[in-house]
Amino acid sequence: MRFLTRFDRYLARLILVPLLACLTVAAMLLLLDKMLKLFDFVMNEGGPVSVVWRMLGNLIPEYLSLGIPVGVLLGILLAFRGLAMSSELDALRAVGVSYNRMLRVPLAFAVVFAGISLAIVGFAEPYSRYAYEGLQFELRSGALGASIKVGEFAHLAKNTTLRVEESRSKGADLRGLFVRTEGRNGQSVAVTAERGTFLSTDDPDVILLRLTNGTMVHTASTFTVPRVLTFRQQDLPVNLPAIGNFRARGDEDAELTLPELAAQSRDRGNAAALRVQNTASLWRRIALVAVMFVLPFLAVALAVPPKRATSQLGVFLSIVLLVVFFKTSQYGEAMGRIGAVDPVLAQVVPFAIFAGIATWMYYVLAFVPGAQPIGALDRAFGKVVQAVTGLLRRPVPWREATVEPVPAAAE
Repeated sequence: MRFLTRFDRYLARLILVPLLACLTVAAMLLLLDKMLKLFDFVMNEGGPVSVVWRMLGNLIPEYLSLGIPVGVLLGILLAFRGLAMSSELDALRAVGVSYNRMLRVPLAFAVVFAGISLAIVGFAEPYSRYAYEGLQFELRSGALGASIKVGEFAHLAKNTTLRVEESRSKGADLRGLFVRTEGRNGQSVAVTAERGTFLSTDDPDVILLRLTNGTMVHTASTFTVPRVLTFRQQDLPVNLPAIGNFRARGDEDAELTLPELAAQSRDRGNAAALRVQNTASLWRRIALVAVMFVLPFLAVALAVPPKRATSQLGVFLSIVLLVVFFKTSQYGEAMGRIGAVDPVLAQVVPFAIFAGIATWMYYVLAFVPGAQPIGALDRAFGKVVQAVTGLLRRPVPWREATVEPVPAAAE
């Protein structure tokens, strides 16, 4: 018998479409939220817009590590909910297909995406995080060719000040320039020019500022009168400021891969506080990967609504449980890093509770005849909805017109 039957392929198609859709939407929403902040940061630093896309590209692994569990959970849940709402699930159960048999494809998806998640959080995300921090450093230090802010005095080097009235062609054509360079023995050169542009030289530490239609004033302590020169074109060399090298990867535990974290957490040569931080980060990543194997049980248990019920309570509850687990795991990592709790227990306990809830819900659905894990919650939710709907439909007393009966005339 082949491992993948026609039913398995059919179920895989049902899962794959919403899984990829939810994963894409979740990642895009996170990227769009970050994009606005990055545009504001890059513009304030005077950097090129293209660096925004590079920084967003380095954030994709981090957001995928959060979007993959959401996509897997909702993909499986929506697929089984569709089977339940169309009565296909009842037909499968009637011909003897158990829930354990139906879990074959969801567990296969969980194994595949657990491997992808392990590759992301264990290896890709540390390198992308380091590249993102490097771009921030280069942007702040000016190594990315930050543009001159119009109308402000910019210090290009230790002794050179530049002010530009107008910038055109993305900084290639500068208008209304003022340049002042200070030298030794009280010497200084002040230049005003109508136009200017920057040119590269063979020396990477020196750029050439070509000025057009301007005036140069040269002063020195030995001059009784400043020297004034009017020119049509003048090249002024500018020494670039020294830019330090970015730090090596691994100064933060978020930039360490899983094998490196494991080695650092066991290295007795490190300080005790550093070993605790590395241990907390290591077990948080392990929990993010291990939770993938719990999601199929939770998704199937919450996908099947009670009979004659069409509420979306299962979808809502699944997202709430997953978000609560993520936040609890994140809080446990923060507490473990400062030594408030054991970093291992801070991840094992929330995972055990989450896995226990999912396993119990699946057991009730699959092995308790006629039982529904969220049946009571669904009935309570329905009553709350009916009560709220009734209150909204009830007429407001002060808006009702009161009509008093007119007494009949006495005969």
